[in-house]
Amino acid sequence: MKRILMLCEGQTEETFVQRILAPHLHQFDKHPIPTVLVTKKVQSGQGFWGGVTSYERIRRDVRNLLKDSNAVCVTTMLDYYGLPGDFPGKSTLSGATPYQRVSHLEDAFARDIGDSRFLPYLMLHEFEALLFVDVSAVAQVMDRPAPPQSFGDLSRFSAPEEINDGRDTHPSVRLQQGLPGYSKALHGPLAVERIGLASIRARCPHFNNWLENLEMR
Repeated sequence: MKRILMLCEGQTEETFVQRILAPHLHQFDKHPIPTVLVTKKVQSGQGFWGGVTSYERIRRDVRNLLKDSNAVCVTTMLDYYGLPGDFPGKSTLSGATPYQRVSHLEDAFARDIGDSRFLPYLMLHEFEALLFVDVSAVAQVMDRPAPPQSFGDLSRFSAPEEINDGRDTHPSVRLQQGLPGYSKALHGPLAVERIGLASIRARCPHFNNWLENLEMR
């Protein structure tokens, strides 16, 4: 199988790759291998994983993965929400839609890395957007009711990926408000498994385009 190395924002994304993406991509003779972003190291050499603190750390980890000459592709699963201020393209960010803005950043990211095997992917606006494909799945794994209005006004969004990057309105905040006690690491992967990859692809075009690209690598 062809190796695809994936730099993940945290352990939830790593689990998503292992449980959901790997079985699917194996059908296309692709073997995804997730690696969690190292955010810092202490003097003893021990690493801390998960979360984005600076672009330089992202760049370093991507460059390290690209040293594997056996990998046909290196990609990322990083949140658009909360990207560091020094991320490529952020100072010139433009676009009328979230899809245009994320493409602007991904293009700048690709140019900065400068390797044809690199396929940047930034999740709009974060992993929890995938759960809004069917937010009732989260309520089910938490075994509690969650009326639709609990998550704020979602009527103006035509797709889960469009749920915005406001400090008080991004997807994970909406989930925590509507379902107190929600844990990304615990409930996120279980809910995604209930929702299913086919439903996510049908409702999340940016995610679907990325996965189609990986299938063809």
